[in-house]
Amino acid sequence: MHIQTGAEIDHAVIAGPAVEERQRVDIVLASDAHGAFVWGVLDRLLDKPGLSLDNITASGFGAMEAAVLAYGLALGGQRGARTALTNFWRRVSHASMLATDAANSLRSILEQSIDIAEIRKVSCPVRVSILASNARTDAVKTFTSDQLSIDAILAAATIPFLFPAVEIDGDTYWGDGDVSALPLVQPFETGHRLIVAGKPSLFMTPCADRRLVASPCAMTCTPIHTIFDSQHRAASALFTRPWTDWGELTDMRDRGRQRAEDWLLASHHVVDDCSAVDCKDRYV
Repeated sequence: MHIQTGAEIDHAVIAGPAVEERQRVDIVLASDAHGAFVWGVLDRLLDKPGLSLDNITASGFGAMEAAVLAYGLALGGQRGARTALTNFWRRVSHASMLATDAANSLRSILEQSIDIAEIRKVSCPVRVSILASNARTDAVKTFTSDQLSIDAILAAATIPFLFPAVEIDGDTYWGDGDVSALPLVQPFETGHRLIVAGKPSLFMTPCADRRLVASPCAMTCTPIHTIFDSQHRAASALFTRPWTDWGELTDMRDRGRQRAEDWLLASHHVVDDCSAVDCKDRYV
């Protein structure tokens, strides 16, 4: 048992208002967003009553955070997820100052932070999809909740060419799964999709249906919202530096929390008819 929280109380909190009043959001974590910034965004969203995170698709280091969040939710609701993420980042900061073998350090941190069996259960409150690239063919593979393993999550977090690819079922995978290749606009169970990224260039493609018809959309589009970390052009490669200062990590976390707060205050979670990503108020 990795988390000690009042699970029954927190599960009541995550239920929040009546089901029809909950704000349901899918999260996409791009590999170019710094992990500590992503932590802050997730921490603020978990702090909002009545916000339901139903699906998380993640690439890069965000794959580890998605798994930790799902595990925390399964054991302790929203409070448990926030606690799990904080504990995870404390382990990252501590290990980065001491470790010489980054790959084994990441594995050890992940094994201390989650129980993969809890995430794979049908009863897990959030469904997780992890993207990794085939090191031989460059094809992007999606590992869904029922396919998740420690190796799959580590593969997504592995920096190509800097660290060895991870072997899974006779093939090798590493990170940099391109979330821009996802069908970002499609009918979906939830009303909204929130992308957390380091830069906007990958997500400027308009609704595919709008290339075929002038207006309006011929299909029901999933409203897309995006939070960018304007102060970081790309993710810093964790464990490639001799140490990761806790104060620096929490500064990035707080910046992520503020971006998420700005998004919530701007009422971007309100449903609209069709969300084209060229709307100027989609970006924070």
